Amino acid sequence: MSVFSRREFLKRSVASGVAGGLALTGLERRAIASGAGDVGTVIDLTRCDGCRTLPLPACVGACRDKNMNRFPEPVKDVGYYWPQKKREDWSKKRGITDRLTPYNWTFVQEVAVEHGGMDHTLYLQRRCMHCANPPCADLCPFGVLYKMPEGPVVIDHDLCFGGAKCRTVCPWGIPARQAGVGIYLKITPAFAGGGVMYKCDLCYDRVKSGRAPACVEACPRDAISFGGKEEMHTLAHARANEIGGYLYGERENGGTSTFYVSPVPFEKIHAALLKQKARQDKPELFGFPGTPVGVENMTETANGIAWSMAIAPVVGIAAAVGAAYKTMKGGGDDAE
Repeated sequence: MSVFSRREFLKRSVASGVAGGLALTGLERRAIASGAGDVGTVIDLTRCDGCRTLPLPACVGACRDKNMNRFPEPVKDVGYYWPQKKREDWSKKRGITDRLTPYNWTFVQEVAVEHGGMDHTLYLQRRCMHCANPPCADLCPFGVLYKMPEGPVVIDHDLCFGGAKCRTVCPWGIPARQAGVGIYLKITPAFAGGGVMYKCDLCYDRVKSGRAPACVEACPRDAISFGGKEEMHTLAHARANEIGGYLYGERENGGTSTFYVSPVPFEKIHAALLKQKARQDKPELFGFPGTPVGVENMTETANGIAWSMAIAPVVGIAAAVGAAYKTMKGGGDDAE
């Protein structure tokens, strides 16, 4: 890896932006080149039992094992988010498995819901929904989130500044931030950025090679199905009709690549989770917002459109900076 000063890096970044235009990063080039169809998943809440006989849900354990070598390793002294006296440092809490963190990209919620005169205990695998029109990718000021042709939404960890706009515009607040890592440490560590954002990428490397995500293969009860998005959409409708149940993910936030099937209305699940969250003071217990409760896709609102227009120049500059960084780092197209 090349050694270079911050001044030289910024100098080359500006030069590449002016002389070469808005250079594409490796991930963007692959997104354009690939022609594969969208994939999707179905999570059947009638089949998931939370792996109660295991020390850890199988999907969670498989995800951690698969992505362990990609987890962040922050600098020893993690700084504050200037000018605030705070930081998000999960490096000493790597064992947490009951919420989303930079070291835990999926988890299982347990919730009790009354419906039809019966008490239902449901286990809900939670992770990125991989939206059809993801506001996180559209509104990232650094342009480092990508909706890949196969469907997964992917963060380029090499170029993420950890600004957390993706988490702000996500209805579920999915991405998690780890301070003390990332490109901002090489550019303006005291004044810009906050680390790197992490979330499920649906095991994108496996998807590209025609394999199912690790959580799908690990599930002992076939509660998670994987395949073409339209196939999964059809399967979700068929299963919901079979059990007289309910579907989530078809319309929420403009539609997603993740479809939940439940014997209980999702409005009731959402309300129960919010009550549980307030009672236990657990912010990680996010609910099931969406069309039924009036949450719009951020990119379709007036504020979202205005933000998209405002950040367009920033995204262009960030693309040039990213291209310069990867060239000087020697990562080229293989860096993700």
